[in-house]
Amino acid sequence: MASAADVLGEVLADLRAESAEADRLVADLPPERWTAATPAAGWTVAHQIAHLAWTDEQALLAATDPAGFRRRVEEMAARPDAAATFIDDSAAEGARRPPAELLARWRTGRTALAEALAAVPATQPPRARLPWFGTSMSAASMATARLMETWAHGTDVADALGAAREPTARLRHIVRIGVRARDFGYAAHGLRPPAEPFRVEVTGPGGEVWAHGPEDAAQRVTGSALDFCLLATQRVHRDDTGLRAEGAEAERWLGIAQAFAGPPGTGRAPVGRTDSRKPEGPQGPRVPEGGA
Repeated sequence: MASAADVLGEVLADLRAESAEADRLVADLPPERWTAATPAAGWTVAHQIAHLAWTDEQALLAATDPAGFRRRVEEMAARPDAAATFIDDSAAEGARRPPAELLARWRTGRTALAEALAAVPATQPPRARLPWFGTSMSAASMATARLMETWAHGTDVADALGAAREPTARLRHIVRIGVRARDFGYAAHGLRPPAEPFRVEVTGPGGEVWAHGPEDAAQRVTGSALDFCLLATQRVHRDDTGLRAEGAEAERWLGIAQAFAGPPGTGRAPVGRTDSRKPEGPQGPRVPEGGA
């Protein structure tokens, strides 16, 4: 069995690779293309990168100064007017910066975050959990959440620019966090999560099968890993995936699934797509993702 440090190292390596792929989408982008509209209503390419930069900075604070991060959350909670809009406001503030400055900010922040998360096992108590907006999490879960958000917002950027992205084995991390966040989807909709376990069995881009849950579970979800990740990050409507559900609860879950802790959004309208790598429609909730 891999050690916690080995698991963290693997996730961080994939996070760096995912960030580099998203970076390539904008590295040589002319300044005027940074204002291209993305599937998120009101968000441009610059908004998407600004959100990633800001969230990486918050995660860095949580990893290096947990008490300071908790104070920041308390300050936000004390101002309900600001708390309701801080995600959009921070993205808008970042999007006003010159593209070169914004890109440099994102690169600096994500590098510092990776280094800080790698150091957590040596600097924090064993099995330490880092505070976050939704729920506390381990360093590996924090890295997984950052990978998930980088992939999701990178998907939005790619859609805006008409760029094709091939799915990779890194999707396995998003599948895992999506499965583990099952109960958050129920709770976010005011529903009691079912006690019975689910079986999630999806096929990765190389034909590999990633399975979670007991083989004999009555509630089952099968299909492509890409479709599952798009759905769990609310980048596609349930009807525009090839996912299959067996059991009433499995079907209900696919209608409310979200791979993050936070309020549910409106998701995306069904558009009858045939290519699940090109989601369109309104953006789901833009909240800092939680982890297990």
